[in-house]
Amino acid sequence: MKKLHLYMIKSNIGPFVLTFFITIFILLMQFLWKYVDDLVGKGLEWDVILRLMFYASATFVPLALPLAVLLSSLMTFGNLGENYELVAIKSVGISLQKAMRPLTILAFLISIGAFLFANYVYPVANLKFGSLLYDVRQKKLAFNLDEGVFDNNLNGYVIRAGSKSKDNNTIYNIMIYDHTKNQGDNQVTVAKKANIELTPNQKKAIFTLYDGYTYHDITNERGYQQKRPFEYMKFGKEILSIDLSQLALQRTNEDLFKSNYTMLNVRQLNHAIDSLSEQLVRREKDFRKNSIRKYGYLAIMDTGRVNRTIPKQTEKDAKIQSLYPLLKQYDNTQQNVLIDQARNKVKVDKDNYLFHTTKYIEPREKLIIQHEIVWHQKFKLSLACLIFFFIGAPLGAIIRKGGLGLPVVISVIFFVIYHVVSVIGEKSARTEDMNIILGMWLSTMVILPLGLFLTYKATTDAPLMDTESWKKFFETNWFFRKTLKIIEWVKQKFFN
Repeated sequence: MKKLHLYMIKSNIGPFVLTFFITIFILLMQFLWKYVDDLVGKGLEWDVILRLMFYASATFVPLALPLAVLLSSLMTFGNLGENYELVAIKSVGISLQKAMRPLTILAFLISIGAFLFANYVYPVANLKFGSLLYDVRQKKLAFNLDEGVFDNNLNGYVIRAGSKSKDNNTIYNIMIYDHTKNQGDNQVTVAKKANIELTPNQKKAIFTLYDGYTYHDITNERGYQQKRPFEYMKFGKEILSIDLSQLALQRTNEDLFKSNYTMLNVRQLNHAIDSLSEQLVRREKDFRKNSIRKYGYLAIMDTGRVNRTIPKQTEKDAKIQSLYPLLKQYDNTQQNVLIDQARNKVKVDKDNYLFHTTKYIEPREKLIIQHEIVWHQKFKLSLACLIFFFIGAPLGAIIRKGGLGLPVVISVIFFVIYHVVSVIGEKSARTEDMNIILGMWLSTMVILPLGLFLTYKATTDAPLMDTESWKKFFETNWFFRKTLKIIEWVKQKFFN
């Protein structure tokens, strides 16, 4: 038994590692395709790109791990069934349950590891990835001048190149606007030719200008232009140094992103949910007290006044008086004024309530829901790994087909169904169309019965994929026999 268990584990480890990294690679290519516009043309160093890809790969583990478990277990038992090794195992009296035991333990350990990863590693990787991706997307394009275009990527300078040579280092008819003093276009340099070189550390650009002019508006200390229009200086050669450090990747403090719900573990999520719930309850209580306090003066008003003599009134006035008995103390003009004031008061209170709900209540409720969704996701990942094993292992034993052909197709179908149902449930929970627990665990409720059914069929040697057994089932079933007779009668009656 020990040799058999070791053999089963060895047979599963290879496909698991292979499918896991293949899935990570596919998801990584999708990430690069999505953010290619934010990465290209910015002169990013290789270490920055590699770190970004590494952090992105770590964030893809929750999606890749269940698929790897499903595909590897399906391939393992499919290969064993295709090579008649399962038949040999059963022939010596070892049941499929015993043969699956080491891989079941392995799947259970993978599930525990998936939870630990989702709780401790994933928040850190998501923090590193999110902050680095934000900085990369905020980074300006690398220094590169296009012909006939005013380039303002360099803060303080606007440069226009008339034409460029093939080596991209020589520029003709260059124009440079100096805005470093924040006084507008008061200094302009034009030259017929310029050579551009970067310093070895890539932090400065050296412009060597030939045969040009520098125009400068004369201003006083306050920046106001003097009476004389401007002064100019002609030069045969001039060297201008421009700092490029502003184009370098500027890192943002990661502490600014730590409070996001995707960056928290289970303990931090529980604390955040409790704090937000307390704030929400406190806000609702304060609003209720303030609303009641505005009408506190009504409690001390004297409503026992003697009714005044009122002239003959119309039917409309009588209806108003029946609805509002207190209005009988006033004449028609006063009644209309009081009714208008009451309507305006109700409208103001309604607007205040809607503003308070939209501004304070609904955002906090949605934020609490987001925290609860992330909380459930950490447990759903680990359980999904275990359930997918109980789908892949018995299904592989039933179809008896290994390799990367049919098992890949079947795995993708099951995983797509799970993922689609999961996305639908999460969106329904996020929009409060469905209970959070039901929405988050909807996909698990869908695939769990399927895993139990396949495990039962595989362990009882049920002929699930046997065409002869299905043919006999349809032939002996009364409903299907009647359906076939009706179809045959319709064919003979209308199509012959």
